[in-house]
Amino acid sequence: MTKLNSKTITYNQLAKVIDHSLLRPELTTDEVIAGCMLANEYHVATVCVKPCHVKLAAGILKDSDVKVTTVVGFPHGSNVTAVKVAEAEQAIQDGAVELDMVLNIGELRSGHDEYVYNDIKAVCDLAHSRGVKVKVILENAYLNNVQKVRACQLAEQAGADWVKTSTGFAPSGASIEDIKLMRQSVSERVQVKAAGGVRSLDALLAVIDAGATRCGATATKSILDEFKLRHPSH
Repeated sequence: MTKLNSKTITYNQLAKVIDHSLLRPELTTDEVIAGCMLANEYHVATVCVKPCHVKLAAGILKDSDVKVTTVVGFPHGSNVTAVKVAEAEQAIQDGAVELDMVLNIGELRSGHDEYVYNDIKAVCDLAHSRGVKVKVILENAYLNNVQKVRACQLAEQAGADWVKTSTGFAPSGASIEDIKLMRQSVSERVQVKAAGGVRSLDALLAVIDAGATRCGATATKSILDEFKLRHPSH
């Protein structure tokens, strides 16, 4: 895992931190297509679409350097494990190469660690058998620090490739304190993704310096345009 630095980061490196988010429930097909085209134009890491749009996005981006991400158990993590696995299976068939799954928030808060571990592991095992990576969303707005640490540890033990702060649909999103805590709670094998409320270039650079290697964003265009304005040589 390459450690990024906000002071030396290049445009290409910054673009590859961004998962361009197209998850709002009201988005039309035309808006999703436009979002995929924007993601392609700016060469971001992935476009994160709703499950119903994975096949569409994969078709648009098939010759692109932009990958397709979708969500599993979104946004509350409450689906039974078998349903999460079925969602993952369908998403992979449709062309997703990264999955952002929500852990079961209530079960974690209840102290049912074995359930949470098995739930994450079932999705990770399926995904990894197909060469697909998994980000586990903790939804930190509903957790205290002890629970956040425990969630990170369970996610790593279950095989997660990333731990992620938030869905973007809870009362609060990514905070610098949470990102630092999550980075400290997992080994170097596991990366950290920020999501929710990162809407400016300075905010994105701040989460990178806190330890995030990926960030969900809807303000992709304005963030990357601002970087180009500040660094014309890029």
